Amino acid sequence: MALAPLRILSAADLRRLVPMADAIDIVAGAFIQMSRGQAEVPLRTHLEGGGGTALYMPARLPDLNALGIKAVSVFPDNPSRGLPTITAVVLIQDAATGAPLGLLEGASLTALRTGAASGLATRLLSRPEAGICALFGVGAQARTQLEAVCAVRDITQVRVVGRDAARAERFVSWARGQPWLRDATVVAASPALAVRGADIIITATTSPTPVVPSAEVAPGAHLNVVGAFTPHTREVEGALVGRATVVVDSREAALAEAGDLLLAIAEGHFAPERIHAEIGEVAAGERPGRRNPQEVTLFKSVGTAALDVAVGAEALRRAAAGGVGMSAALS
Repeated sequence: MALAPLRILSAADLRRLVPMADAIDIVAGAFIQMSRGQAEVPLRTHLEGGGGTALYMPARLPDLNALGIKAVSVFPDNPSRGLPTITAVVLIQDAATGAPLGLLEGASLTALRTGAASGLATRLLSRPEAGICALFGVGAQARTQLEAVCAVRDITQVRVVGRDAARAERFVSWARGQPWLRDATVVAASPALAVRGADIIITATTSPTPVVPSAEVAPGAHLNVVGAFTPHTREVEGALVGRATVVVDSREAALAEAGDLLLAIAEGHFAPERIHAEIGEVAAGERPGRRNPQEVTLFKSVGTAALDVAVGAEALRRAAAGGVGMSAALS
């Protein structure tokens, strides 16, 4: 018997099929399955070389009938070559037969599900009245991070921090044109001015060293820390981790890969047992989220293929129902 044609979905297809609000709900379900031990998500395999990192990440979520693998690369010098920093594809398979069903453009899926994870964390951990957002990073991840936060909170001001002033201004111009920002003001700012008085702080950079001025982080702030994904890189200082209530996407993955936490542990600012919860436990109501208005909360995400596979499988189901995407015969 011949294999069914493989459905190929572009970045534009994906965004039409899965709006951000839907993606937040999908990743909430995936996180709950992970925290309850109902998903198989092996630690990612890293291959270093050539100035970058290649990662391979499988996942199976039986309750969602979803199976697949993601191949992603992060090459920080790519923009100088006219290429994106992150490139990726996600293969979705039939959970019953293993047959390949679809191939999705993975960089946009990565940005969508990572943004959605932070949107979920912001919904569960930030103060309901949070309105001022400090955003570190001006790449594709920063765009969906901001969109997701705006999907769950009434953001009135966005302060953008970028290493390259011209890129930061281009990001500001782009953001001002997005309908989901409504009437919020968007400005470029220095790190200290961006963080001072901010309710929500997002770090979505490729910096290997801290970018957030810890002394400026006010009581009651919430941080989404998503850029660093190796044991030796971090975007926030150990002392800031030490004063925060820390929630992670996966305890196992965070304690294997999250430099923000591992370096804080090595410096004596933090300890593994101080991880408050996995975000899936909070989403399921099994652990509390924010407990008081003065609490500093920090969501650390290193990324998990469970989200790519969950969102990708749903996108494929919607694509099949609507005839979206291209088909390629494999046999």
